[in-house]
Amino acid sequence: MSKGLEGGKPIFQQIRDRIEDQIVNDQLQEEDQIPSTNQLVQFYKINHLTAAKGINLLVDDGIIYKKRGVGMFVAAGAKSKVTEKRKNAFFHDYILPMVEESRNLQLSEEEVNTLIQHAKGRNNDDI
Repeated sequence: MSKGLEGGKPIFQQIRDRIEDQIVNDQLQEEDQIPSTNQLVQFYKINHLTAAKGINLLVDDGIIYKKRGVGMFVAAGAKSKVTEKRKNAFFHDYILPMVEESRNLQLSEEEVNTLIQHAKGRNNDDI
């Protein structure tokens, strides 16, 4: 876990996102135990209810589950659930607005692809 939280999102969402990141990046595997709420509170210096709210979002999404008296663990299929959720968000937050703006600018598909390749650093020609 890297220390420090940003100011852009509510802290409980950042806690959820950090754990999801660890799952997507294979730092946490299925059936691995995640840090306890108390560990998150101490590590990030946050309120217990804030940490619990972030954890509960993951439980509600079926990403983690609780073993009573033992702790919280990464659920089976968690990586694919998180990946699918993030692909959906990427589509709605970035792809749809990009397509709409490309229509407004009357850009061809080839021009859009060229811009994407340029942004990825694969095509260093000036636009």
